[in-house]
Amino acid sequence: MVQIDYWSDYACPYCYIGEARLKKAAEETFPDGGWTLRMHSFELDPSAPRKTETDTATRFAHKYGLSLAGAKARIEDISSLGRAEGIDFRYATTRYTNTFDAHRLTHYAQSLGDDAKTHKLESLLYAAYFTKNLELADHAVLLDAAVEAGLDRSEAAKVLSSEKFANEVRSDEAQAARMGVHGVPYFVINGKLAIPGAMSKEDFAAALRQAMPEKKPEDAPKPKAHVCGPDGCRLE
Repeated sequence: MVQIDYWSDYACPYCYIGEARLKKAAEETFPDGGWTLRMHSFELDPSAPRKTETDTATRFAHKYGLSLAGAKARIEDISSLGRAEGIDFRYATTRYTNTFDAHRLTHYAQSLGDDAKTHKLESLLYAAYFTKNLELADHAVLLDAAVEAGLDRSEAAKVLSSEKFANEVRSDEAQAARMGVHGVPYFVINGKLAIPGAMSKEDFAAALRQAMPEKKPEDAPKPKAHVCGPDGCRLE
């Protein structure tokens, strides 16, 4: 069994893109199954507001020191990468808010032990932000995603109205800090091979093959990968 752990934030474009590529690579590399994927929490901006305060292009221009036209062009470049993976990627019109409760809800789903529902919830939350352009801090949005994923609305509501699973989110983030993780997505295969960033599907497949028991981690390829951190997104 190949265990893939990855740290991610729902407001991270390369996390959504990287996860899509990783899944395709795993499905092609292991067509008979035998692999699992577990998401871990990583907030790019713990201080993000609970209501949208500015549009994406303006926020992007300010963050990267770009003109508004330059910001829009870079946003479109990232969106085109998402669309190439079959995602209806609408980064330009995202509504930036806090993702802490979305991460708590994800941990609640994981606690139920149903991987299918958990993965569906994760996909729905990514899509809520990047395709539907909804506010992930809005509990109504989170509850709708929970129900669509097959979770019980009343139980999910109880989680969101409390502090449940806050410690689990913080634990994930503390583990990332101990590992020296400063940007996401950050994948770890079988607990030994780290992949910092969203690589191509082909490079992910090569990494998965290198993570097999008979391989040495140091033999793994180290291609360029896209990653997002508190200070912004970049190619490493």
